[in-house]
Amino acid sequence: MNQPTADPPPLLHMSHVSKAFAGVHALKDTELRVGPGEVHALIGENGAGKSTLLKVLTGVYRRDAGQIQFAGEDVNFTSPPQAQRAGIATIYQEVNLVRLQTVAENVMLGHEPRRFGFIDRSGMERRAREVLGGMGLELDVRRPLAEFSLAVQQMVAIARALALDARLVVMDEPTSSLDDQEVERLFGVIRQLQARGVAVIFVSHRLDELYAVCDRITVMRDGRTVYQGPLSELSKLRLVSVMLGRAEQELMQQGQTGFQRTDADGTAGQPLLEIQDLRRPPHLQGVSLSVREGEVVGLAGLLGSGRSETARAIFGAEPGSGEVRLNGQAVSWKSPQDAIRDGLAFCGEDRKHDGIIPEWSVRENLTLALLPHLTKAGVVNRAEQRRVVDTFIRRLNVRCAGPDQPIRELSGGNQQKVLLARWLCTSPELLILDEPTRGIDVGAKAEIQSLISELAADGLGVLMISSELEELLEGCHRVTVLRDGESVRTLAQGELSEEALLGAMAHGSDTAAHLPGDTTYGSVS
Repeated sequence: MNQPTADPPPLLHMSHVSKAFAGVHALKDTELRVGPGEVHALIGENGAGKSTLLKVLTGVYRRDAGQIQFAGEDVNFTSPPQAQRAGIATIYQEVNLVRLQTVAENVMLGHEPRRFGFIDRSGMERRAREVLGGMGLELDVRRPLAEFSLAVQQMVAIARALALDARLVVMDEPTSSLDDQEVERLFGVIRQLQARGVAVIFVSHRLDELYAVCDRITVMRDGRTVYQGPLSELSKLRLVSVMLGRAEQELMQQGQTGFQRTDADGTAGQPLLEIQDLRRPPHLQGVSLSVREGEVVGLAGLLGSGRSETARAIFGAEPGSGEVRLNGQAVSWKSPQDAIRDGLAFCGEDRKHDGIIPEWSVRENLTLALLPHLTKAGVVNRAEQRRVVDTFIRRLNVRCAGPDQPIRELSGGNQQKVLLARWLCTSPELLILDEPTRGIDVGAKAEIQSLISELAADGLGVLMISSELEELLEGCHRVTVLRDGESVRTLAQGELSEEALLGAMAHGSDTAAHLPGDTTYGSVS
């Protein structure tokens, strides 16, 4: 491990920290050192121990060994509120707020201003507007949070952390739901914090973001710290090499993604799904697309273009009007149960709220959609359930202590694999994936991308929503572009290029255009 250069006394120093679950080590003699006013990158594959280390810091988990010093004092936080009171604010990748409460209530959650012993609602709303205004956001803070998009909810979560006047802000994948303009806005907030002497721990799998905003970096692998030092001293290739523990030469021989795309014209079969003029005002104003057997079709568009709404409408979660044909037969799905019965499967973008059941085991989560087929007279066939679970844990390389481990203890990438397995074990004809690799590391991302390619090669039709251009360009046979709730263009494999996609998203044509807030972070919505 590279030794850090001489630094001023750190604001945070975690040394020799270890943590095990059911005898399996998640952290082994780990170290993290963050200086005051420093933006510090924390990176590693899913399962490397990043989230566990941060949960030990903030009191979610009790460490088995090691020492934590914060602001020059030994600390042993036993709960997140205790860490918060000491000056540590945390922003989680999965929005961890109360969606039925107002924006103001969420921004000030847990530290509401009071007057004569009662909550001062006008003061709370005023403070919320001030914090959001400092981020360049103008929202009606009296509206319920649930009425806003996931991206706005993520910005509200960030605002809540800022309202605490913390000395250290932990940001765990804060940009995973943000578009380019919002990412730039967040980076402006980070620079403001840095100017005030506030330190930031920044966790992201988007390497360009790390180089844009971070000073130093800690790399973790298999629960250990394998590198600490200035980020400027690491090339991107070297950084990935250190993170994965693989030679740079080997990485240079691979593409940017794990996809193994074949020629769609030679492998795709008969039309599987055909959508004509799908509408659900105000979000969908006329979407048409098709997916053939053995084909991966991408769904692209800027934030608010209607991508997720299209997926949910097709799956019957938010049904709309229009013509839908499956295997040439007209269908009308009024609920997800109808779509599942006819061979559809859907993995949504929000793992926490629409996917996993945190307190349930890997086994229970994986077989949730298959339970009707595993149950007879109200009794689950445990032997068949175990066979299915063992098969898919092996097939998808789910890293877990065992099938009875709570899924909340798994990394984001392994949780995503369990959700994929949940649907694959139902033997679907069409798989709809909404941001299947959002917030997971390059290793797990490559595994999932490779699996998507294998599924298509076996004849499965795949409709994939992605905000990452490389994922669409390298993983899809065709891409349908949405803008303002309409499908504006479908690009065939020979037409696919970054310029064509950006042009279609901006203008509905292949004319490349500089989009407002356009950056090079590998994400366009």
